[in-house]
Amino acid sequence: MIKRTVAILTALTLSGGFLAHAQRLGSSPEYVTALTANWKGERLPDGRPKVPDLVLERLQNCTLEQVWGYLGKKGYRNQVEKDWIILKPGETMTGRVVTAQFMPTRPDLDSLVRAQGKAEGRSQKGGINIWPIDVLTKGDVYVADGYGKVKDGTLIGSSLGNAIYGKTGKGVIFYGSIRDMQELKDTKGFNAWIKGHDPSYIKDMTPTSINAPIRIGEVTVLPGDVVFANEYGTVFIPAHLVEELVSASEMTALRDEFERVLLQQSKYPSGEIHGDWSEKIKGEFRTWVGKYPKKLAITQKDIEAYLAKEGH
Repeated sequence: MIKRTVAILTALTLSGGFLAHAQRLGSSPEYVTALTANWKGERLPDGRPKVPDLVLERLQNCTLEQVWGYLGKKGYRNQVEKDWIILKPGETMTGRVVTAQFMPTRPDLDSLVRAQGKAEGRSQKGGINIWPIDVLTKGDVYVADGYGKVKDGTLIGSSLGNAIYGKTGKGVIFYGSIRDMQELKDTKGFNAWIKGHDPSYIKDMTPTSINAPIRIGEVTVLPGDVVFANEYGTVFIPAHLVEELVSASEMTALRDEFERVLLQQSKYPSGEIHGDWSEKIKGEFRTWVGKYPKKLAITQKDIEAYLAKEGH
């Protein structure tokens, strides 16, 4: 009897110790900071980089090719995921990423996740699929790996979609599915990039991490990445590269527009326009930029630095 009592107490101690030292469901600010150590600016309370709203707005004017090209030159060659079902095609969405990973439910893991979620103070009302939504803030985009599940894999419906939009002013990107497509389409400002939709409710899915690295198709996504999403695909950008990327893309777009003007004028051979610019063409570019009808985010200093680079 004594041996049995000791065995039971030992088992309880071990299980309690395991729970106390279990991997967190939600990543700590310290862990997120370590994941995004290249970011040197302001951070959100959860540790994610706080990329300025103005930079997110400027990013909306970029193209998928500009973003892809810049990241490739920096060694980030696996950042684009395509072939989405888009709730509202034709719109562009940018924002700071909050990640969540879901896995097929198994009772032992699910019970541990629920206990860990309770220990972390997460809501005990409603489904556990709301836990990632609870942490969202303004400017966030909720990005979830639903492992491509469509039937019974609907991570949100119209109610949660409206809750997400109310918190973030943005939408979602799910490697999985949603329900209530028609109603969500009527939610002004909300958009979604998904792999499918179904009228069923979520079933047998367990969230296993919030704000940890996840996989979205061919891309590894970190919390605090910045997403650029349009009808041609989604790109996940490391936070420390966003501002420089935006400036480079704006300069590329400006040069492309100027080159089209020269090509239509037939003033120079195509090779001189597409290749290294002569001092004469650089001078015309300065004059053209000086008369540009719209306000530019890039400065004259940026332009001179660009023209001074080798190869231009």
